[in-house]
Amino acid sequence: MEKIQVGRKKALLYAAFVLLLLVFQRAAGIAARAAADMFSYVKIDPDSAFAWNFVRHISLLLLALFTIYILSKLLGADFGLGLGDRKTGTKYVVWYAVIFAGIALVVHVLMTINNALPVYSYPLNKNNIIGTLCFQFFLTGSAEELLYRALPITILVYVSGKNAKTGRGISLETIIASFLFAIAHMKWSLIPFAVEADYSQLLYAFLQGIIAGKAYQDSRSVIYPMFMHSISNVLMVGTGYLFLLL
Repeated sequence: MEKIQVGRKKALLYAAFVLLLLVFQRAAGIAARAAADMFSYVKIDPDSAFAWNFVRHISLLLLALFTIYILSKLLGADFGLGLGDRKTGTKYVVWYAVIFAGIALVVHVLMTINNALPVYSYPLNKNNIIGTLCFQFFLTGSAEELLYRALPITILVYVSGKNAKTGRGISLETIIASFLFAIAHMKWSLIPFAVEADYSQLLYAFLQGIIAGKAYQDSRSVIYPMFMHSISNVLMVGTGYLFLLL
């Protein structure tokens, strides 16, 4: 009976931290958007293609780094900011880039056949293409992998006291972090309660989270998931540009 009560307390504590992570990630997103809204970008980005996102993700990056710094001091936890297992991490990045390049090509060929190539709210001129691709490469992976991968996985492992593996070597922490990452791609509010979501995008984000989370834990570094995340975004956006301009 006592073991059952202890197990329940641990489960409740774990659930509480999952909820705290969700609230923190949501709050960080709101704060980052507020910071980005403070500036005017007309001179450098007249078509509103990339500059606002630059500032938003820089804000997310700084918030995540500050939080990780404080928690690493308080808990003594390792958030994987070093190079970790270079061989394993490099293998993940190389294979991921090769496979995803093929996926991006096939997806856009099918989009072309079905007349469903992406439509952008800005003209595809030199400034916008360079600006958006630089944003995708330098900031999407670095900011989002810290906030949605390194932070939740490390905290949840610390709370549970172990790395809870499930099927195919994927940990429970990775699954939960991927779920939180998918939720971050939803438009939702509690007061008033409202949810707006693209379910294909949610599934894509969840699966990407699973792959990145496994790479993070296997390599013991967030650097390699950062590269994987950025590479996938650059390949997907860049391939879309290429097909539209051909």
